[in-house]
Amino acid sequence: MTSSHRLPLLAGLPLAVGSGLAIPVQGRINGALGARLNDGIAASVVSFSTGLLVMILISLLLPRGRAGLVGILPAVRNRAFPRVYVLAGGIGALFVFAQSFTVGLLGVALFTVATVTGQTVSGLLVDRLGIGPAGKKSVTGIRIIGCLLTIAAVAWAVSPRFTGAAGGTGAAGAAGAPDAGPSALLLPLLLPVLAGFLMSFQQAMNGTATVHYGTPIAATLVNFVAGCLVLWTAYGIKLAVAGPGSPLPGEWWYYVGGPMGCVFIGLGALLVRSLGVLVTGLGMIAGQLLGSLALDVILPAPGTVVAPATVLGTILTLAAIVLATLPWPRGAFRRQAPVG
Repeated sequence: MTSSHRLPLLAGLPLAVGSGLAIPVQGRINGALGARLNDGIAASVVSFSTGLLVMILISLLLPRGRAGLVGILPAVRNRAFPRVYVLAGGIGALFVFAQSFTVGLLGVALFTVATVTGQTVSGLLVDRLGIGPAGKKSVTGIRIIGCLLTIAAVAWAVSPRFTGAAGGTGAAGAAGAPDAGPSALLLPLLLPVLAGFLMSFQQAMNGTATVHYGTPIAATLVNFVAGCLVLWTAYGIKLAVAGPGSPLPGEWWYYVGGPMGCVFIGLGALLVRSLGVLVTGLGMIAGQLLGSLALDVILPAPGTVVAPATVLGTILTLAAIVLATLPWPRGAFRRQAPVG
């Protein structure tokens, strides 16, 4: 079992934000690999497989990793938690599928808003049901307002990419959605909403499994095993139907996306016990926006322009997350009755 010590909010939330910083970098790397291979599924397989190799090495080389390996089978055999939790990595595979099959139609902006909406709503639900190791957390008015503000702020931050969708050409057009009617986008939009919705459940499952494995290393390893099984199966079907894509590139940086996923999943599994699923997810969303903004400033893609709405929306997102996560006292925002 892991230590009963839990991180305070002021220590855990910055870690959640820091882990979220890796998400846009990973997305940029995997997107470039998918374009190089001309095969989004193959890029996903490479990312998950390299992540699995890293986790195998960590599990074998570190004493805590070896202890976690020993604890996996007994925890599953003794039903210390529902056995379906070992399949949590399949949710990560679904998220990758959603990226591969809908970003080209919806655009990055609409995909981001859809996944953040699903993740924020489910974060409230998972905390209310007490699925994660942090137990039940009440759904207060402040938490709801903070979540709604977070969704609105993320939409504002990515809104400049929507304006590029009108033309459907150039870098801005690629970031936005191609020309398509609302009815044509409805069904593809449901997939990233579902993927984002399930991400909170994945974090809760991983956090619970971490408590019983004794370390997030084991939970992360099991995640990558499950995700690889799903993706390799899909890739095998794709090979049978359409054949292979381009050969693997020689540049080393194409293969860093998987190890970044190890950091993201591992920290998420560790933090949900202290922060709860909602706060962990909101912190990662903040890190995702900050990382995207930093990439656009430091290593911009061709045609990228950092608009004021992106900066202000990112700042508003941070403010909304502070509103949703601070331990406000009960009745702090109720109107006080007049005295005398």
